[in-house]
Amino acid sequence: MMPMRHVLIGDGESPHLLKWARALSAQPGLELWAASSRSFMPGFAGVVPAARRLELRTRPDTAGGNLMLLRHLPRLARWLRQVDPDWLHAHYLTSHGTLAWLAQSVYGVRGRIVGSAWGSDILVTPQRSAAIRWLTRRVLLACTLCTSDSQVMATRMRELGAREVMVFPFGLEALPAAPDTKDDALFFANRGLEPIYAPERVLEFFAAVAPPSAQLVVANSGSLLHALQDRAQALGMMSRVRFVGRLDAQAQAAWYAKARWYISLPRSDSVSVSVLEAMAHGCVPILSDLPANRELVQHGRNGIIVDDGQTPGPELLAPLRGCCDAIAAHNHRWVAEHALFAPCVQAFVDRLRALTPGEPSA
Repeated sequence: MMPMRHVLIGDGESPHLLKWARALSAQPGLELWAASSRSFMPGFAGVVPAARRLELRTRPDTAGGNLMLLRHLPRLARWLRQVDPDWLHAHYLTSHGTLAWLAQSVYGVRGRIVGSAWGSDILVTPQRSAAIRWLTRRVLLACTLCTSDSQVMATRMRELGAREVMVFPFGLEALPAAPDTKDDALFFANRGLEPIYAPERVLEFFAAVAPPSAQLVVANSGSLLHALQDRAQALGMMSRVRFVGRLDAQAQAAWYAKARWYISLPRSDSVSVSVLEAMAHGCVPILSDLPANRELVQHGRNGIIVDDGQTPGPELLAPLRGCCDAIAAHNHRWVAEHALFAPCVQAFVDRLRALTPGEPSA
């Protein structure tokens, strides 16, 4: 029987797309191809052969306004017609989903569309204009199947016209060892240093709740780095805050393993991989009050939810200090049971087979 031919369409420079590629390449009977709006990370070389990859080499604007990407649609469509896919799997719907929809509807590319939403493409971008909402709706209507990493985002996708939505976290590829010794005075934050992640809230929260002996490690990079360093200086905290830049997976895991507390206070978010990683390493998560965060954390039981506008003091952490080890064990166990990626991708591929004409149902 011919393998099911599956084409990823996304940003090949994203580690998230590489993670999807690794998981899908492990599925028997699935032939994986990939088209990138930019180039590909080196890791793709061991997952998708070069003969099955297409690089469009554009430089998309992460803030939107990527109409220039459409100039490459004819080239993408020609390549897809040669591939003759069963599935076009678009990641980030308002850009790569648009390419998949137009390749199918305008250029007659064969195959069905599956759309994987990443968060802001559903929760933020469609709110910018009626035109973008219309486009998002058209892409969702064109999808035979969609995936979402949170119930709140799935609900919004259905409101915009999605038919079938599978909900599963963009979980961990491997479960780390159960947490061991933690530094009670160490806080860790690693979301992007961009406005949507509100890293200034992390600094102000740490200044308000942490004892003088505590340390905050801020990983990652972004446009707000220098402003944050200036803010830490103004708060008199430069001796207590370390900016360590973008970390590789091993270095990041080491900080997760040491830190007792993990802070993530974005203004908008779906279920975050970083939060799941922190929970798996036994950190106590301190999260902004967003619906997706409440799918992971019950305030006061396995973490803390910070209300918008709340001005906390050291008393906020006090109720949890005596049970941090129990919370660490609970969160590690929860991730093992609910947030590992491979079983979710297996169920996803089983559903694709059931929806593919001529394929035996799993």
